[in-house]
Amino acid sequence: MLNKYARAFFTRVLTPFASMLLRAGISPDAVTLIGTAGSVAGALAFFPRGEFFWGTIVITLFIFSDLVDGNMARQAGRSSKWGAFLDSTLDRVADSAIFAGIAMWYAGKGDNLALCAVALFCLACGQVVSYTKARAESLGLPCDVSGLVERAERLVVTLVAAGLAGLHGFGVPYIDWLLPIALWLIAVGSFITVLQRMLTVRREAAEAAAREAETV
Repeated sequence: MLNKYARAFFTRVLTPFASMLLRAGISPDAVTLIGTAGSVAGALAFFPRGEFFWGTIVITLFIFSDLVDGNMARQAGRSSKWGAFLDSTLDRVADSAIFAGIAMWYAGKGDNLALCAVALFCLACGQVVSYTKARAESLGLPCDVSGLVERAERLVVTLVAAGLAGLHGFGVPYIDWLLPIALWLIAVGSFITVLQRMLTVRREAAEAAAREAETV
């Protein structure tokens, strides 16, 4: 749902900015690289120290590059398989840095190994959610199911919760519990999404095998 509606809204809003970058001679690939570098730096510089508010602000500023680079490529007529591959690959890098930063906090001064494990589980499930669809399509099997929690949902829920939890450092009481709750929700939702995609591909594989048997 977020991919469908939020992406369309922000694409319209960011179109003038994308046009400005093109006029300045900046390429879509450069925006992709800068956005990923900024997101990774924000996550690994702030989150392990428990500075979730400022870390979220930095990550959010850079993460919009994921919308800008594609917009730039379409405007310039330079959409390519390489650009799509680069964008998708670096998305996984940025996502991993966010959950790794959270895990580092709970493994260190956050002093909660259970939540560290949950954050790492979220990291792993996020990668598997993407892999299941990519692997199915590489085998010629459709995986036409979005599932309960995709990348947009993972990022929005995690970053909103982290940003608000960071307000605990400014004296807002009890709000730091939002991040653990969000991590558990993402962990369960991501696991369900993996199962949804696996069951879908299993059904598609069975149907493909049945069609092949009929033609023999």
